[in-house]
Amino acid sequence: MTLETHSDLGRTSLSWGIRNRLARLIQKDGHCLFLPIDHGYFQGPTTKLEKPGETIKPLLPYCDAIFVTRGVLRSCIDADNKLPIILRVSGGTSMVGDDLAHEGITTSMREAIRLNASAVGLSIFVGSKYEHETLLNLAQLVDEAEEYGIPVMAVTAVGKELEKRDARYLSLSCRIAAELGARVVKTYWCENFDKVVDGCPVPVVMAGGPRVDTEREVFEFVADGMQKGAIGVNLGRNIWKNAYPVAMIKSIRAIVHGKATAEEATTLFEDLKHKVMR
Repeated sequence: MTLETHSDLGRTSLSWGIRNRLARLIQKDGHCLFLPIDHGYFQGPTTKLEKPGETIKPLLPYCDAIFVTRGVLRSCIDADNKLPIILRVSGGTSMVGDDLAHEGITTSMREAIRLNASAVGLSIFVGSKYEHETLLNLAQLVDEAEEYGIPVMAVTAVGKELEKRDARYLSLSCRIAAELGARVVKTYWCENFDKVVDGCPVPVVMAGGPRVDTEREVFEFVADGMQKGAIGVNLGRNIWKNAYPVAMIKSIRAIVHGKATAEEATTLFEDLKHKVMR
């Protein structure tokens, strides 16, 4: 589904500020490629993100927005950056803690405005011990963000319960996020992904998919998700952990914005990779 498709669900109720910020994030073709580098908020210095600014510098020309925490934004992203910022505003847990789902809101709306964020994002953990708290976090954030015309992106996190990445669970999570007021939902690709998209009345962005061994498999789930109604991707590790990250993001962009097939994206990736190797 495109932004235009969803605009009929209440364009007049959207403030100009929200419409303007969504238009920065979602391009004129109705699609988007977001680059997340927020992993350190619970993982610490993730491999290849030890120096986030250096990692993403060659990738910035090919993404539509950056998903980042305030700390990394302030310390690693140049202030002359023109890309929209989606500010990660939830956290409070770590990989060595008891439960990743026990998140709270960590960043105020005043801070989001000071940092010129185009959107804010937080995780919800449906089905976890802390489901109730994280869903109320979302509802509270929507109330506060929309006072200032800032859209909220909900992230349907699953923590360690990876077996929950199926259409039934993700459909439930995405619909609840939309019901609570998220303007965009970030979720995992899964089999029968159209069921997830069809049950969600706001745009859906793919966060990733199953563990894969080849670039072709990444291109396959991205292409499938786009064909089944996703408006774009929010892919980090599948891009900046790749040995050829620029070739990877260009190939994914060809699917998202150029309607390339998985086969065409693979051919493009191999061509770009060999040019780098020469």
